[in-house]
Parts: sequence; C-alpha cells; structure tokens
Amino acid sequence: MGIKDTVKLSNGVEMPRLGFGVWQVKDGEEAVNSVKWAIETGYISIDTAAAYRNEEGVGQAIRESGKPRDELFITTKLWNADQGYASTLEAFETSLSKLGLDYVDLYLIHWPVEGKFKETWRAFEKLYQEKKVRAIGVCNFHEHHLKELMEDAEISPMVNQIELHPLLSQEPLRAFCKEHDIIVEAWSPLGSGQLLQHAGLQEIADRYGKSVAQIILRWDLQHGIVTIPKSVHKERIQQNADLYDFELRAEDMAAIDALNQDERTGPDPDNFNF
Repeated sequence: MGIKDTVKLSNGVEMPRLGFGVWQVKDGEEAVNSVKWAIETGYISIDTAAAYRNEEGVGQAIRESGKPRDELFITTKLWNADQGYASTLEAFETSLSKLGLDYVDLYLIHWPVEGKFKETWRAFEKLYQEKKVRAIGVCNFHEHHLKELMEDAEISPMVNQIELHPLLSQEPLRAFCKEHDIIVEAWSPLGSGQLLQHAGLQEIADRYGKSVAQIILRWDLQHGIVTIPKSVHKERIQQNADLYDFELRAEDMAAIDALNQDERTGPDPDNFNF
C-alpha cells in the first residue's frame, strides 16, 4: 500500500486510489503551485474539470513538474452546457488544448443532464475508441441514471464519481456499482471541510494520532473507494497523502459507517438546476 497504489478499471487501466482534486482552486498561481506540490508529494492522479476553469493551470503544473506524462493519471470532465454528441467532441478538444495534452486518462460526464447524457455517452465511446481517452465514466449518476445509460451503451462506464463521505456513505449505490464493475470515486471526501470539526471523528483521530482528514481518507481506502482530497496548502497536501503507516480497526470502520445520515453538502443529481 502506498500513494502509487492503484485499482484496475473494467478495461484493465490502472487508476490510482488516491488522487488530488482541484475543485475551487483558482486558475493561475494557486492551481499551478498546488498541483506541483501534489506531484512533488507523490500524487500521480490529478482531477480537474472544464467547469473548474483551471485546466490551463493544471496543464502548466504538469509541464513544469518535469514528471513524464505517462506516469501521471489526468482526469477532466465535460460540463453540462456542452452535452450532446457534436458539442461533446468539441468541448473535449477544448479541454485537451487547455491542458496541453495529447490524451486524458479519464473523461467524465459531470452531471446526468436528462435527455442528453445518452447522446453525450456516444461521443465518449467514440473518444475512447479513438484512444483520445484511456477510460470513460460519469459523475453524480444515481442508480437509475446508470441503468438508463447502460440500456444502450456499447461500453459501460468505468467510474462513477459521486459525493461520498461519512455523512453520505452511498452504500446502495456503491453495491450497485460493484455489481456492474464500476469503480466508485469520492468527491468532497471531507464533506467540503465540514467534517473536520466532527467530534466523533476527532475522537477516533486522537486515538491514532492522526488528523480527522487522514482518518476519513483512510476509511475511503479501506472500503476500496477512490478518493480525491483537495487542498491549496502544502502541509495539508502532504498530510492528506500520509495514510499508509496505519490501518483503521474494524470497530472504528463500523463506527464511521454508522455516521451516515444521507446528508449532502452538494446538490442532489435529481434536483440539480442544469
């Protein structure tokens, strides 16, 4: 186990279990510095999106890091306004040129826009078949969205990136994804930072001599959930990767599981104002 630890996607591509997210990271200096710190720390997976408006900063950081491209795993996402067949293909090229890359490792549909995501997925399949992306997946898809998508899909989604943390553990959806060989990835694993003050989690953290963030991220990893914490502080970026010198005991895993309240910090994909 270590930061280079990967999970195998349904098509055989190895995806790192721990990645670095850049949601709400400002483009320019903040994005460049935080991504470079993450790569220096040992992260090989970087997760951005067209909607984050920082693909250029991420691309610059990748170039300046000196890390060979094939040693990194880069994810970006298609924004809702660009869904549809032709517009998806166009939006992908825009993302690629902002990142300054020849391909991305994982391309995700950001939200399940009703009436559009199937057509969008056909474009994703084309990009995949043309080897412009190494893997394709979705974000924020409930079980019913996945079923609808897979009815007609030639290629099943390889990843479903969803809001997931101890107050929203998504167990039924995780079970459905597991059954269909879809890897679950957690966004906002720390509940948008709201869980860092949680008394019960603090108590567990104190017992291990770790931070609450490290406890939550370790819980993700022990559940086989891919996780992508975000920070713009060098010390926290390093601390969030320091997860491999301890293991949560079964009773602590169960205690964290029991915190679930199906409580979201972000929008519900069924009631999202697209």
